[in-house]
Amino acid sequence: MKCFHFSNGEDDEGIASSSRGSRVSWARSLSLMDTRRSHFDSDSRDTLGFHDFLSQRRANNLRIFSFSDLKSATRAFSRTLLIGEGGFGSVYKGILNLSEHHSPSQTLVAIKQLNRNGHQGHKEWINEVNLLGVIKHPNLVRLVGYCAEDDERGIQRLLVYELMPNKSLEDHLLARVPSTLLTWGTRLKIAQDAARGLAYLHEEMDFQLIFRDFKASNILLDEDFNAKLSDFGLARQGPSEGFGYVSTSVVGTIGYAAPEYVQTGKLTAKSDVWSFGVVLYELITGRRAVERNLPRNEQKLLEWVRPYVSDPRKFHHIVDPRLEGQYCIKSAHKLAILANKCLMKQPKSRPKMSEVVEFLGNIINETLSQDEYIPQEDGSKGEEKEDKYSVEDTEPEPAKQGNNYLKKVFELRDMVSLRNKSIGRLDWKSWAPGLVRTW
Repeated sequence: MKCFHFSNGEDDEGIASSSRGSRVSWARSLSLMDTRRSHFDSDSRDTLGFHDFLSQRRANNLRIFSFSDLKSATRAFSRTLLIGEGGFGSVYKGILNLSEHHSPSQTLVAIKQLNRNGHQGHKEWINEVNLLGVIKHPNLVRLVGYCAEDDERGIQRLLVYELMPNKSLEDHLLARVPSTLLTWGTRLKIAQDAARGLAYLHEEMDFQLIFRDFKASNILLDEDFNAKLSDFGLARQGPSEGFGYVSTSVVGTIGYAAPEYVQTGKLTAKSDVWSFGVVLYELITGRRAVERNLPRNEQKLLEWVRPYVSDPRKFHHIVDPRLEGQYCIKSAHKLAILANKCLMKQPKSRPKMSEVVEFLGNIINETLSQDEYIPQEDGSKGEEKEDKYSVEDTEPEPAKQGNNYLKKVFELRDMVSLRNKSIGRLDWKSWAPGLVRTW
């Protein structure tokens, strides 16, 4: 998935920025920041020297690294340690001694290096230093420190993060050849972790922060598959007291941006809630929000799922076939109901993220208590229940739609996907998010 700067007619600088293809998605989400001034980037380069800016606004817990330290940590930025590439730079795995007592203990980190030519990505870099130097939460990726050096070699701007060894949700869920298969239980846990991260940003700080680019590639996974939000380059402070929204130029990723934000540039926390609803459907289906390699009527995820979600008897057709029946149909239905609430047309009708966290907790508890991580039945009782179907109580259709059938569908779809190459640039002008009816 690529990122674009959408023009909403309010800004003359409607510059599109598409990131290069990457091995993994660490840096894939980089795109142009809002060109207007915010609390985090206003006048930082015009009225203050850059290093004065850092000294005045830097959080005390961030470390300052020299370029030589980071060059050594990555073996001169060796391609063998490259773990991601994006429009504004590359991400490398590195080893640093982070002990304050200079002990021999070594720590694996992720080092993001901005391109040295020009200032592209500079605002995103400042945004990350300011935000991640201040905010802390178990479900937000930790920024260890940064490097900012200017010399005859050019401008050096680097960020050092904790390493998330299991990469991103996108790598496991949406890649043509996924790293691993995420179980249904793991998907629910990832959704809950991500929701907690957004709830913290929206409701639990002294100021509200709108993430603005919530998607699978920005959800990173640690060694235990705990999820953390990453890449705060596009984050924006929420509206001031007495105001309902922030007016900005439109940035983000096609398929995830809320329709009212794309159309008007009016940004609220409910824009993130919409994006969260899209990711919930990706967790259910194993499909991208927009995928040009599929048949035309299946390319836009929200449009494709609509008829299946509205008919509980067909719902199991959209569940990720790679699960091979190893999921709880009731919790999948409830997750779709939650997704539909997040995708309500009117932003005020969407739930707050704290409510989403609570809803997900109930789904997880019910799933665990009912011991529902066993394979689904093949539908042999389908005819008996035909007149009793409801969203909360649904079984798969007869045996022809069972695990073997789903496996064949996946294998065929996978073969087609591997034979086709993605289109390099998406036509956002023709993109209109489909809305799913909510019960």
